Amino acid sequence: MKMFHALSIALALVAPVAPAAAQGFPDRPVTIVVPYPPGGSVDGVARALATALQAKTGKAFVVDNRAGGAGGVVGSSEVAKAAPDGYTILLDASIHVVTPLINKNVSYNIFKDFTPIGEVAEGPLLITTNPKVKADTLKDFFALAKAKPDDFSFATSGYGSAGHLAVEMLKQKAGVDVDVIAYKGGGPALNDMMGGQVQLIADPMLSSLPYVKSGRLKALAVTSKTRSPLAPDVPTVDEAGMGPFEMVSWYAVWGPRNLDAKASEFLVSNVSAVVNSDEFKQKLAVFGFTPKYRDPEALRAFEQDESARYDVIVKAAKISVE
Repeated sequence: MKMFHALSIALALVAPVAPAAAQGFPDRPVTIVVPYPPGGSVDGVARALATALQAKTGKAFVVDNRAGGAGGVVGSSEVAKAAPDGYTILLDASIHVVTPLINKNVSYNIFKDFTPIGEVAEGPLLITTNPKVKADTLKDFFALAKAKPDDFSFATSGYGSAGHLAVEMLKQKAGVDVDVIAYKGGGPALNDMMGGQVQLIADPMLSSLPYVKSGRLKALAVTSKTRSPLAPDVPTVDEAGMGPFEMVSWYAVWGPRNLDAKASEFLVSNVSAVVNSDEFKQKLAVFGFTPKYRDPEALRAFEQDESARYDVIVKAAKISVE
């Protein structure tokens, strides 16, 4: 009895210092960090995911936009340094993998400082131009740009983004040497597109398709292998006369390294269930995205493959941030 009593006291003393996640994670709101301003494609996916997770679990999930630094460096750095209790996680696009390739001053290692939770979505980019440009196909557009390169400049909503890499790949395929201007977000880039200051951009449908429908931009192609249901009349890059091509923007969730096992189990299980639900599919369809789930192990392998693929593009285009 004395031994049992002593053991009970010892357990009572130890119990209060157990990790919060082990005591019934989550018992307070989980913050989903989006390392960009509100309104973009990453923000849209994060808010759809947060709403769906909250509805499924009855727990609070809040989106926190922490913009700053090229390629989402500020928000990503904060998550990398956060306590690994599961209450601070990151949702970012494929640029998360590209940024360390073009910016050697990044303080984190994407393979060592983050714990994969799962991929949640992917979607094609829409290639558009100003309606005043006298080209109705992508092939004709690049013929004009090749003939008069000084009359053209291209835009990207983020240095190292999927849209930036797509434009650089198209430049290489067409043999065109035209400046690419990096903007701080899709809004400013699209405004200059509509104003005629730049002549080409590859950007998510969420931001660019409404302007195509209103006639303020002209769609030339989508960057997926097949046409998008949201824009069935817009050809693929291959159909537009440029040959085989694919560049999609993908979105995933990560936690800090050494993520608590109980928190990880909860997040992986529920993110997986949400991404595979019909309701989430319907939410993403509005943005031009489709759900795409990869579990932590598959996401890590995918990241490594994508990093190798992007590295070839980055080096060929000599993309770097000092």
